[in-house]
Order: sequence, then structure tokens, then C-alpha cells
Amino acid sequence: MKKFIYIFIFFFSLLSTNASANNIIMILKLTYGEVEIELYPNKAPNHVKRFTELANSGKYDGVVFHRVIEGFMAQTGDVKFGNSNSPDYNISMAGTGGSDLPNLKAEFTDIAHTRGILSAARSADPDSANSQFFICLDSAPHLDRQYSAFGKVIKGMEFIDKIKKGDPNSGSVPNPDKIISLKSK
Repeated sequence: MKKFIYIFIFFFSLLSTNASANNIIMILKLTYGEVEIELYPNKAPNHVKRFTELANSGKYDGVVFHRVIEGFMAQTGDVKFGNSNSPDYNISMAGTGGSDLPNLKAEFTDIAHTRGILSAARSADPDSANSQFFICLDSAPHLDRQYSAFGKVIKGMEFIDKIKKGDPNSGSVPNPDKIISLKSK
């Protein structure tokens, strides 16, 4: 019986290791500390591919959190107008730009928009996500199956909580925090 239990535990650990081995870990550096984000390529492969491509090429480095609403979410990722290291940086335009790559088709998943979830920001058109994303500061069930969730903060959420909050209505942040760096682990 003991042998059976050990074999069961061994095979179960192999299965759970393989399930999480497909996920990608990203490191988001903020002035407050390091955040680990787990991405789910099996759930939203195109969003994960775009996110890692932009991150690993340095496109997110210096990008500001232009829209942050207390108890809701922190939005960033405008690599055109929101990159404080770029000559195109314009805080009043941050949130209206994206990358030079084409927009992505929606990949709605069964991932609930709970605290720490990473999801693609977009306009009213579900297929308009490009480079912008947000991190949920609290549960937002009204976004479930309406936005493409593709990852989750697994370590360092306390640093996300410290990001400067914006106007309670618009979320606009006059002197925003920024991404120092964002890369694959």
C-alpha cells in the first residue's frame, strides 16, 4: 500500500510539473520591487506571444502606468506615447497608442478577472488589443470573457499595490510610476 501511495505521489507531481512547465514567468521591475508574472500560453497564445515579444525586446522598459484606478486596475503598455524613454512620450496621449504590430484577435478565456490577473487592454472593438495591458487590483467579474486574460502576478503583488493611483473617475495619473524593466525569467 505504501509503495502505491509513493508511486501515485510521484506520478501526480510529474503531471503537475508538466502542466506548469508550459507557463512562462516574467519579471517586472518597479521602483518598489520585483514582481513575478506567470503567463498562460495554453489559454491565450497570441497575447502571450505578443507580450513576451515586446517585453524581451525592451519595448515595455520605461512605459508608464497611465491609468490606475484604486480597487480596480493598473493599466500600462502604451509603447508609442507612454514610453518615458522615447522622444514620442506624451503623457496626455498615453493610453491611445500601441506597437507597430497589428492588433490581436480576442482570446477570451475561462480565467476570472481576480486580483493579480493580467489582461489585454483594448478599445470597444474586442479585436483591438495591441500592446497595452492591465493588472487587476481587485476582482472585476464584469470583465470576464470580455477581455483577454493571459497571466497572473504570482509574487510581488504588494509592489503593484504601491503604484500611484490616478483620478478616481478617469484613472489618469499626472506623475505616473513606470516599468523599469520587463523580461522573461
